Amino acid sequence: MIFEQHYLDCLSQASYFIGDESTGRAVVVDPRRDIAPYLDSASVHGMTIELVLETHFHADFLSGHLELAEATGATIAYGSKAETEFASRKLGHGERIELGEVVLEIRHTPGHTPESISIVVYENADSPAHAVLTGDTMFIGDVGRPDLLSSKGVTSEELASDLYDSLHTQLMTLPDETILYPGHGAGSSCGKNLSSDTSCTIGRQRENNYAVADMTKEQFIEVVTDGQTAPPGYFSYDAMLNRQNRPLLDEHATPETMSIANVVARQADGAVVLDTRSPDEFALGHIAGAINIGLAGRYAEFAGGVLSPQAEIILVTEEGYELEAKVRLARIGFDNVIGCLFEPSRSLSQNPDLVARNSRVTVAQMREAMDTVADLQVVDVRQPGETDGGVVDGAILIPLTRLNERLGELDPVKPTIVYCAGGFRSSIAASRMIGAGFTDISDLLGGYGAWSAAHAPA
Repeated sequence: MIFEQHYLDCLSQASYFIGDESTGRAVVVDPRRDIAPYLDSASVHGMTIELVLETHFHADFLSGHLELAEATGATIAYGSKAETEFASRKLGHGERIELGEVVLEIRHTPGHTPESISIVVYENADSPAHAVLTGDTMFIGDVGRPDLLSSKGVTSEELASDLYDSLHTQLMTLPDETILYPGHGAGSSCGKNLSSDTSCTIGRQRENNYAVADMTKEQFIEVVTDGQTAPPGYFSYDAMLNRQNRPLLDEHATPETMSIANVVARQADGAVVLDTRSPDEFALGHIAGAINIGLAGRYAEFAGGVLSPQAEIILVTEEGYELEAKVRLARIGFDNVIGCLFEPSRSLSQNPDLVARNSRVTVAQMREAMDTVADLQVVDVRQPGETDGGVVDGAILIPLTRLNERLGELDPVKPTIVYCAGGFRSSIAASRMIGAGFTDISDLLGGYGAWSAAHAPA
């Protein structure tokens, strides 16, 4: 058996390539949209990808099932409760897929979503379970959140009830030595307590995962529905798009370059200028009205929280990173990249009349503003789990992932200081708010980490 985990750090997302060496037949599970790694694996091992298995309709990324089917002729398959616009095979509970000696067993495990499945992997028909691919049903140290579909006709409590049953009748009945391979790791918004480990055993999870501890179903429902982070706004968009026919990604086509005059003209017509440089570089000079989301962070996820999926996007990147910036947006279905700024450093330096600079304040400057500016508005864009550890007195708590929908709660005329944990997300928020018409805004250098250090007891 060939078994490969392909882990995408920027989305904390895992996909899998499984092949049978005796037949050369292979499947891919939960592929990302840029499919070159799976095609490379098939080529290296001399295998044919015959099936694309999806554990559920993903909300946090746009899957590459259509791209992979187009490139290989593979069939796309889901659990039998899934309804798709494109041709797909429906897999029944207990159905076995024989690749040769390698056998895959489908188990329906609803709870994160109604159509969720897990896939048990056997090295041959007579061997005990080698591994189980759990998608978003169970993670290392956590389980999938059941609240993402609460506005779609099914309550989080109903899904949590299903999740409890799936865990105890389908996953925790596997042998302790079975290796658990999840769909996500730490950093994902699909759960609240995910480990940075990317595999574990069922036995270790039985000992260490809070969600499978001895408790009643009612207690489980309360535990798993409480304390979830605010998911990025694009989640519902991706969950819908993953069911639909849609245009395919060309992961090798670099965006066309645009002059700064053309960029500004398209910006005036409604396009978003997305500057992917670091917050420090952005603050020193950028096209006025640009939004700053650095490639160094969870770029696509943050973009999905502050941009509209329908927006036309023009990229500003360090030279050589244009394609990466485009592909990472495409991984969440943001395909409307219409171009990128030609030679950004030179274009900005030669057109100072089109350049703006952002205000970034130190802890001392923020303290002074809080003491002297009567109507100062302080905004904390961290997640609820972060703010539990302390906030700046009087701060308005709006997670970055919810900024778009909650901008109306803020006064765009008041002087405003935005902060996050370290200064990365606050630059995103400040630039987004400037684009929305906020007239006096700064972000805090070093974020709450610097603030709390400066105010720690001596």
